[in-house]
Amino acid sequence: MNPLSLSHYTVPELSPPDMVTVAAEAGCAHVGLRLLGGQPDGEPMPLLADPALRRAMKQRMADSGVTALDANTARVLPHTDLDAFCPFLEVAAELGARHVLATGDDPDEGRLAARLGRLCDDAAGFGLTVQFEFVSWMSIASVTDAARLVMRADRPNLGIALDALHYDRSGGTPAEVAAVPPGLFAYMHLCDAPRGYANDRDSLLHTAVKERLFPGEGGIDLAGLLRALPPGLPLALEIPTATLARTMDAPARVARAVAATRRLLASL
Repeated sequence: MNPLSLSHYTVPELSPPDMVTVAAEAGCAHVGLRLLGGQPDGEPMPLLADPALRRAMKQRMADSGVTALDANTARVLPHTDLDAFCPFLEVAAELGARHVLATGDDPDEGRLAARLGRLCDDAAGFGLTVQFEFVSWMSIASVTDAARLVMRADRPNLGIALDALHYDRSGGTPAEVAAVPPGLFAYMHLCDAPRGYANDRDSLLHTAVKERLFPGEGGIDLAGLLRALPPGLPLALEIPTATLARTMDAPARVARAVAATRRLLASL
């Protein structure tokens, strides 16, 4: 059975320690840490800014047995000050994360690869891997693009974080995923989404951050995707449901996400 991780975006109303409690009660082994909104000069997330909150988070994880799978997000743009990511990397390591999530948007792929490699070198100093997430409205928009970029950057601690929504919206196929060296995948973000959709950036962004669906409730071929990936990958449940959250509390939504995921896995 694939280990499950609860993403911050699924339950954004919860404090980080309460997210750990809900994850543990639902049977998740891990959580994702929301530390940075992309750029290092932006407003830091509470876990990055507040040592007392981090102490409470570490205590809750120790008490529950839940660990941190990943920390997000470092976005590499042409002007990004890479040195300024160091506090993000330090806190990710302090909280026990295995991976940091990165995205990139740069029309010069060679420059992006070089800068991503530099981020990997800095992350290695904290014992972290960097998992690159392709996003359908950015310059690295597909799993094929991501594999090419990762191999160009050529770092042992660099891989691909495949998000089921971005995979689907990029027109990805199981064959494309199966063509990627399997060792590049460390975990994936699991969700479902409607089959029909508007392809403009604002609509894609709205679905990504507000209105995803639980596995099996949409049109993504999740079974085909999972069969193409290495077996046993951790699955990060990244399922923001802003409309449903008005009438269903966080524990109930997470329980529904976990039950849907287990049904999907049992069908493979």
